[in-house]
Amino acid sequence: MKLLLTVDGSDNSYEAVRSLKYLARAEALHLLHVLDVPRPAYPMMMPEVAQELYETVERNMRDDGTRLLDRIVSLLPLDAGPVMKHLVVGSPVDQIVALAEQLKVNLILLGARGLGPIKERLVGSVSHRVLTFGPGAKLILPGPLKALHRILLPLQGSYDAEYALSFLQQNPFRDAPTITLLTVLPHTRPPWPVDAISAEHMETHSLHTGTDFLEDIAAKLKPYGYQTRVVTTLGTPVDEILHQAKASDTDLILVGSRGRRGITRMVLGSVSHALLHQGTYPLMIFG
Repeated sequence: MKLLLTVDGSDNSYEAVRSLKYLARAEALHLLHVLDVPRPAYPMMMPEVAQELYETVERNMRDDGTRLLDRIVSLLPLDAGPVMKHLVVGSPVDQIVALAEQLKVNLILLGARGLGPIKERLVGSVSHRVLTFGPGAKLILPGPLKALHRILLPLQGSYDAEYALSFLQQNPFRDAPTITLLTVLPHTRPPWPVDAISAEHMETHSLHTGTDFLEDIAAKLKPYGYQTRVVTTLGTPVDEILHQAKASDTDLILVGSRGRRGITRMVLGSVSHALLHQGTYPLMIFG
């Protein structure tokens, strides 16, 4: 796979570097540092002076960025893959998305640094916006990825399953983890009056159907070396995903980026955005 690793010198970006030891050797590993150079905020300053000040700041930031990329290269696993460094100026989100599209990368890695719950909901942090607009899969780390033995994979239907299988069949991990396949079904209550026993039968039927669906996915993953277990439950997706992640001592949640797009998706959120906002578990998003 082609990987794009974005670094900004924060602790979380260094965690993204460390996570490479759990990923398969890259076909190409692109390191990106974006210089978000501030413009002088003095309206009375002469244009020539403002430009000179801007160029001085950019030059200093460029020197710091070059040293950062060199430091990152020194920390990479020996077998991370062929490395290319990119130092660009502009908006972090725009540059990450543009380079990922240009290089046709399969996975973007970055650390998550939030803005606080209110501003993040309305504007979106870099990680939220890359999740929304970036191509391919994304690995977003709100903290360290300490191990990669157990993955939780929530699936809501054949659309999710198709993309999950396509991604996992690329063998993106250095060692095949155990995958817990999870589907969360809504409590089944028809709009017309029904007795408790009938309602229970309907929910039992839904749970059996969900389990059959997961067993089929598990069978398709077995030839690729993955050990699996299946869990089908009733409830709300985010709550049940986090509950199961804790119960199974999950190292990473792997989830599809289904749901709304564009501005509506940024404001209202999807399951993947909600999980990222919780900031509890390392999150890999496919689809």
